[in-house]
Amino acid sequence: MVFSPKQRRVLTWWRPGSPDAGRQAIICDGAVRSGKTLCTGLSFFCWAMSSFQNRSFALCGRTIQSVRRNLLSELLPLLEGMGFRCVQKTSKNVIQARLGKRRNTFYLFGGKDESSAALIQGVTLAGALLDEAALMPRSFVEQTAARCSVAGSRLWFSCNPESPAHWFYQEWICKAEEKRALRLRFTMEDNPGLSGEVRERYANTFQGAFYRRFVLGEWVAAEGLVYDFFDGSFVQEVPEGPFEEWYISCDYGTSNPTSMGLWGRQGEVWYRVSEYYYDARAARRQKTDEEYADDLAGLAGERPIHAVVADPSAASFCETLRRRGWRVKKADNQVLSGIRLTARLLKSGKLVICRGCGDAIREFGLYRWDDRCQGQDQVRKEHDHAMDEIRYFAAAVAGREGRGGVFAGCVERGAF
Repeated sequence: MVFSPKQRRVLTWWRPGSPDAGRQAIICDGAVRSGKTLCTGLSFFCWAMSSFQNRSFALCGRTIQSVRRNLLSELLPLLEGMGFRCVQKTSKNVIQARLGKRRNTFYLFGGKDESSAALIQGVTLAGALLDEAALMPRSFVEQTAARCSVAGSRLWFSCNPESPAHWFYQEWICKAEEKRALRLRFTMEDNPGLSGEVRERYANTFQGAFYRRFVLGEWVAAEGLVYDFFDGSFVQEVPEGPFEEWYISCDYGTSNPTSMGLWGRQGEVWYRVSEYYYDARAARRQKTDEEYADDLAGLAGERPIHAVVADPSAASFCETLRRRGWRVKKADNQVLSGIRLTARLLKSGKLVICRGCGDAIREFGLYRWDDRCQGQDQVRKEHDHAMDEIRYFAAAVAGREGRGGVFAGCVERGAF
């Protein structure tokens, strides 16, 4: 393999004689596809196996599944080719590694929420690698660091940027020297295996703050319009000819507006050909589940609707639809990854908004980031009803692999 100068520094920073050997931790943050995850994992295993015998280590991600997918799937074959012998005990989330006469144990942990910190308590570690560290709660990261109490233990972090008010940026990156940590910021140019064509594709995938984070590797705040690229060029007439498949997406409200979108597919493109939008406050009358079910049937007309993608929190409305014979698909309500996926599909032309969808077009021009929130990205809970059901449809249908030839992943690796 060919490594860039920055990757080689990651691979060798811990070795005796390195100018960085006195550091207690390394932080690799920056752009997606910049090669930081693989070289961090490779360096971590080489350090652990050359420095310790019969010790325990932690491999941490947002979930154990993400550790296997993002880190181990590519890393383990490479280690095997270097002479490592790694035996996975999947049911116990353990890897037994051997190199020559040295043996060590690597435990897999998921740091998904505040309760995750309890999972790692009581373990004595000689080191830990935390992939996607900015997606983990502070309590989990600090508990993991506290478990590294063996003499010579070190910490290894990798992540994509978030808001500059994020706790990891404030406590680790800004205080890297104080914590004796080596901080290296990666860009796509630091990955020699990434072609110019692929770099250009990623640059065209993101927009706004996400472009600066995931392409330029900067810690910046999300501000302004969520879909700041959306203009009249993204609105088209309903195309002529038959549609191959039909769906309806729905964001249900009682006092808040209810928004429904009618989606038809031609080839690889999904068109939002029509919509239903009812604002109970403006109309001064709330509707029942049965009335909304009638309205949905009116939107569908005689079309063969494959499924209704609906907010799972609208349990009673979903049950009403099922009793009437509709197939209901629960929406994925992960907001940030859904926004990034929707933006990607819009910019690639896989999602098209048609001229009859006036309320959706209006919301695209009003849907904004909430600049009052500190430390995390949030959208304002206003002008978001059509935005929510479009996001539901993108995540549940249009962004799925094998659906009309479309695939759109997310960059939390799990996140556009």
